[in-house]
Amino acid sequence: MTAPIADQSAEQLPRPTRLSEVKGWFFTADQLLFDWFLARQRDRSEPGDLLELGAYMGKSAIFLGARRRAGERFTVCDLFDSPAEDVSNSREMRKSYATLTRRAFEANYLAFHEELPTIVQGLSSIVSDHVDEGSVRFAHIDASHLYEHVHGDILAVRELLTGSGVVVMDDYRAEHCPGVAAATWQAVANEGLRPICITGTKFYGTWGDPEPLQEALLEWIGARGDIWHEVQYVNGAPLVRLSAKGAEEPAHPVSRYRSTGARGAQRAAAQAPGASAARPGPRPPFPSRGALRRVALDVLPPVLTRAVMNARKRARTR
Repeated sequence: MTAPIADQSAEQLPRPTRLSEVKGWFFTADQLLFDWFLARQRDRSEPGDLLELGAYMGKSAIFLGARRRAGERFTVCDLFDSPAEDVSNSREMRKSYATLTRRAFEANYLAFHEELPTIVQGLSSIVSDHVDEGSVRFAHIDASHLYEHVHGDILAVRELLTGSGVVVMDDYRAEHCPGVAAATWQAVANEGLRPICITGTKFYGTWGDPEPLQEALLEWIGARGDIWHEVQYVNGAPLVRLSAKGAEEPAHPVSRYRSTGARGAQRAAAQAPGASAARPGPRPPFPSRGALRRVALDVLPPVLTRAVMNARKRARTR
């Protein structure tokens, strides 16, 4: 399922020159947290693969793919162009993701990476057929907004995560998708999911022990100094809440098309065969101030011309 769809050539698709040009919502606080969790796992040599349920145009997938270590597998599961199997999900797809296509995702991803991730095109409920149990260290759930589907995604990811794996829930508090909030907090209350931290858009949790992660996270936040945070308690358990407005974003993957902006296009045009014939000639010299005065006197009405001449004579005799 990893082969690109070839019904539209790459030349016809947009070529993002930076991550910010890829459509989607992936704010600074969450970029920083994705980077921090993945870097901590790397530094501690924690094993496991990466997983994303729901990819839209690939913004967070591109970011995740840049943090994949050698030998690891990154799986992306999304319906893309496929029809949903139920009326409610089909209605949501038409309303929220009418322009979503697999080839657009692939074009965006390949602008930043040499090869595609493992793509599972279909409902997120089938992801367990393609990802081994206990093999995932970091999972991002951003697929359906309907309670039944999100609840199923959470239960599936619980089986796929390693013992210390981290799951991220998107839109856990957005007013337009209360089903995500219901499924997220139900998992906390009834399914053993333990909160680590929250941002304005995403919930971070684990079925392992959250305390070491929270302690290390608070130490990192304190050392940075540009991230606002507080610690609240939910049913007696600590929960870190943070915001990163104005904070510096982590390193972004670099696009292969980064030099095709306006300046790059000008350079390419200048270097193209036959470009010298199209180059403009040297600019004519700009007229001197005296020449401009003479032209003005020639075109002004006689009354104004005499007034100007008299004023100049008075100025010279002073």
